[in-house]
Amino acid sequence: MRNIWIIWRKEMNSYFVSPIAYLLLTMFGLIFGFFFWNALGYFALMGMESQMRGQMFPMNLNEQVIRPLLSNASVVGLFFIPMITMRLFAEEKRSGTMELLATSPIRDLEVILGKWFAAVTLYACMLLFTALNFAFLFKYGNPDWKPLAIGYLGLLLQAGGLLAIGTFISTLTKNQIIAGAATFGVCLLLWVLEWVSGYETATWAQVLAYMSVITHFESFAKGVLDTKDVIFYLTVIFLGLFFTARSMESLRWRS
Repeated sequence: MRNIWIIWRKEMNSYFVSPIAYLLLTMFGLIFGFFFWNALGYFALMGMESQMRGQMFPMNLNEQVIRPLLSNASVVGLFFIPMITMRLFAEEKRSGTMELLATSPIRDLEVILGKWFAAVTLYACMLLFTALNFAFLFKYGNPDWKPLAIGYLGLLLQAGGLLAIGTFISTLTKNQIIAGAATFGVCLLLWVLEWVSGYETATWAQVLAYMSVITHFESFAKGVLDTKDVIFYLTVIFLGLFFTARSMESLRWRS
């Protein structure tokens, strides 16, 4: 655990010493803030129009504001995750410290977990920025906090799986741009696999749809904690880190 902590602290320092973390936090916060402002404005407009028409439609903050915003946060995260992971190992290769890292007494698993935990921590900080917006809802409204908490858990699990995949891809090249582009491509593919189920009902289409990361986020967005969805994301995390370990093992052997 001590070595994992050392690697985690080194990665977090590299994020916050450079403008990377501040840029990601600012951009993520601004984009989500814009979504929040629009969602809340539309919600207020619908409420006023229903009162003017004398039609009292049921207004639900969780269903009409929080749930769409969590889905939007999931989409925005798709673009930011490659920026977080592209430098994890690619930068080590480019600067020539990868060989030193591969031949050090620190185990591969400790290096991988330290870097992955740092990436997850940075993403969690980005999610924390979005929580500031929801604080206004709890101050002036009365939403249910449990679906929101489950939604954030889903966002973190989904990001954990995609970050693990990005960590693996970062070990395959020393070019950060290539690592980022490849990570975005794979993450986008895992996102759109669900579209097949819209026009095809064959077994292969159902399998592809099940492999989509967005399919398993829907229950979290509804505030439902489904075990099979948790297991799916944990499996993606395990596979991403497992392939990263095999790639690191190859690098250590060549060093």
